[in-house]
Amino acid sequence: MHIEIISGSPRSNSVTHRVATHLLKHLTKNTDHEINLLDVRDWNLPPIETLFKSVDDTPSPFKALSERMFNADAFILVSPEYNGSYSASLKNLLDHFPKQHRKPFGIVTASPGALGGIRAALQMQSLVIALFGLVSPSMLLVPGVEEKIDPKGNLLEKKFEHNVHHFVTEFLWLAERVVEEKITV
Repeated sequence: MHIEIISGSPRSNSVTHRVATHLLKHLTKNTDHEINLLDVRDWNLPPIETLFKSVDDTPSPFKALSERMFNADAFILVSPEYNGSYSASLKNLLDHFPKQHRKPFGIVTASPGALGGIRAALQMQSLVIALFGLVSPSMLLVPGVEEKIDPKGNLLEKKFEHNVHHFVTEFLWLAERVVEEKITV
């Protein structure tokens, strides 16, 4: 299975990216799936004008991005909370592509604050439903992110590993069954 972790913060010193990096390390170490980290900062996408309907239909500067999006079996969306919602950069990236019919999605938010981006996570659930994706009901909320994960994606607060493990276990349970079902149909 091919999983794309989308790091949705456009900030150069993003604390949210720490979480995406940790998930990449965790999933790569603990699964046999192909795991990639797609960083919105690596793609200078203009505001949505046209939909990339296929890899061939995508402008050449974004073909590599398009290949990753179309080839993904599942996604993990990682976003900070901006004014009670997810990042505009994450939304802009997803808006460039067609609906993600029946693809599994995991939702992860991070915040320096005590609530861990819960308002953004709830908005992201609505986004995934609008994309016709299948949202894993177990979300990963990371409050006080700077105390939990260092800039290289290493866990600082060992007891938080339980939260990561629970999120990953539930997400993979859904994703593996959905992808397996698609293969057998």
